[in-house]
Amino acid sequence: MALIRRFWADAWVQPAGGGFRVLLDGRPVRTPGRAVVEVPAEALAQAIAAEWADAPERTDPRRLPLTAIANAAIDRVAPDPAAVAGALAAYAEADLTCHRAEAPPSLRARQEAAWEPPLRWVESALGVAFVRGEGLMPVTQPAATLAAVRCHLEGLGPFRLAALDPLTRLSGSVVLALAVAGQALAPAAAFAAAQLDETYQAERWGEDAEAARWRADRQAAFLAAARFLELLA
Repeated sequence: MALIRRFWADAWVQPAGGGFRVLLDGRPVRTPGRAVVEVPAEALAQAIAAEWADAPERTDPRRLPLTAIANAAIDRVAPDPAAVAGALAAYAEADLTCHRAEAPPSLRARQEAAWEPPLRWVESALGVAFVRGEGLMPVTQPAATLAAVRCHLEGLGPFRLAALDPLTRLSGSVVLALAVAGQALAPAAAFAAAQLDETYQAERWGEDAEAARWRADRQAAFLAAARFLELLA
């Protein structure tokens, strides 16, 4: 991935209309699509400015995760939020939390403990019911449940959708993502729940260094997305 060469000395926040912009030496940060980065919450703008202020002389874009999510909200989500909401809602059709192992009992018990509370919270919050399954058998979710998930997502707006996107894709679960967004599940606990099967196998057979780095990178991205949501509040 190409590095960004630092060309600015200072980064700060400026109110703009109904939102806040991040300025680098007085010039607004722009998205890859050349739109001005303007976010709805001052706390989020300050955190984005801090990313730029703390950036080294040559910066890996992955060191600017909040900026990347804001860019996605403006360039990718805002033009067609319904499409993004639909893509995320599709995860509910085969959500991680609805598929439990038949065996061994120890894994099944850990899945129940980690996945059932956020699943029940989402069911209560959205007024829906999910079907649980086990083993490799496919599960068909009620059409009303899938429609309610999509409707909820469509009402969140581009910035929240942009953060929910990596939360859902990295976890494989829109249920875990919604539980994090609703502050019903701590981000670190949600990531651990998403990685439960992999963790169980690593405990039995070990984990190589490459897999550990891969997991750490995914966790960092997941926690950054969760922080983005917290800063929007």
